[in-house]
Amino acid sequence: MTVKSLISSLTEQEDLNFLLTNRVPRAALTRFMGWFSKIENPLVRDFSIGCWKLFSDLDLSEAKQTRFKSLHDCFTRELKPGLRPYDPDPAIVASPSDGIVGAHGTIRDGELYQIKGAPYSLIDLVGDPALVETHRNGKFLTLRLTSSMYHRFHAPHDAHVEHVTLIHGDTWNVNPIALKRVERLFCKNERAVIRTRLKNGDALTLVPVAAILVASVRLHCLDRVLNAQTQGPREFPCNVDVTKGEELGWFEHGSTIIVLAPEHYEFCENISEWCRIRAGEPLLRNPR
Repeated sequence: MTVKSLISSLTEQEDLNFLLTNRVPRAALTRFMGWFSKIENPLVRDFSIGCWKLFSDLDLSEAKQTRFKSLHDCFTRELKPGLRPYDPDPAIVASPSDGIVGAHGTIRDGELYQIKGAPYSLIDLVGDPALVETHRNGKFLTLRLTSSMYHRFHAPHDAHVEHVTLIHGDTWNVNPIALKRVERLFCKNERAVIRTRLKNGDALTLVPVAAILVASVRLHCLDRVLNAQTQGPREFPCNVDVTKGEELGWFEHGSTIIVLAPEHYEFCENISEWCRIRAGEPLLRNPR
């Protein structure tokens, strides 16, 4: 058995996985990784990326650059041009990121779920009663980004970014093992609520949820990084038009994006639980 397969076998044991990724000083470890990942020393960089490859299925063949300044630079890498074309059909809302499709379905009177049998409230997720009314019986879909995936996310449709809310919180791991064990996990973690309005007037909301290690989100519409160290106002009015496929920002580690859409939207035929999807591929369809 290789070292990589041994590590994979051990981390697939749920009790051990949960212990190693959650029963640790999460906030302190996250702050440390935020600092450590930005060290621009060739030895630190090469050792860090080497360990990352050992623990994951990291593939850098799609990366635009071949050399990185730091581990952080590798985490937030751009891709070669043309590798994530966005579905041009105006009826299609495309995936904002690479990811694994998790729980998805219809929001039932303001209630959705992180996995089957584990509900949570929309008001606890977004914190705004008016936004809850907008999506009370809409559609939701959870996209989980693993640590080795492409971490940038993009506009799923031509839209107007209206408002961003930062909600401070914890940094639990967001893998399926933690989702089974921690109630209302997405409502406990650091997250941003990005409200957009499509050209036809429909509301589409993205909720990037941070996780353990580097729990930061960089948003171009604000020209800033949002994380636990963000001081001052947590409400950010916006007035930014974006086109389908335009880069919105990036995670500084693997995490989750929850997509909230109108109730008359339908999931595309390629969407099923635990399927892998790439940025730009069909996610939802507007039948009207």
